[in-house]
Amino acid sequence: MFDDDSARLRKQQRFLSEVEMAIRDANRRIIHERIPDLDRQRFVTFATFVARLRADYLAEALATESAPDQVQAVESLRLRRRAFAEARDAFAALERAVERGYVDIG
Repeated sequence: MFDDDSARLRKQQRFLSEVEMAIRDANRRIIHERIPDLDRQRFVTFATFVARLRADYLAEALATESAPDQVQAVESLRLRRRAFAEARDAFAALERAVERGYVDIG
């Protein structure tokens, strides 16, 4: 019984390891096709873009309470939040891609 469980566990671990390696290879190949090289300047430029969107969102939030049309101001705030959130999430995904070696760093 113990040998069966041990063999099954080894088989599962080997399977998961092989799948993880295949997924890593697929990500590296596919992402590398679209982003063949990433240098410091491009990474910082994107981070700066995200920072600007964050600042726009926060400034809009602070201006909302004194806006003449608060309904419209809140709608504008929602759009700014979505833009910032999407860019922030994209930046996090890019960081993860770099950490996992999916993108070459120039």
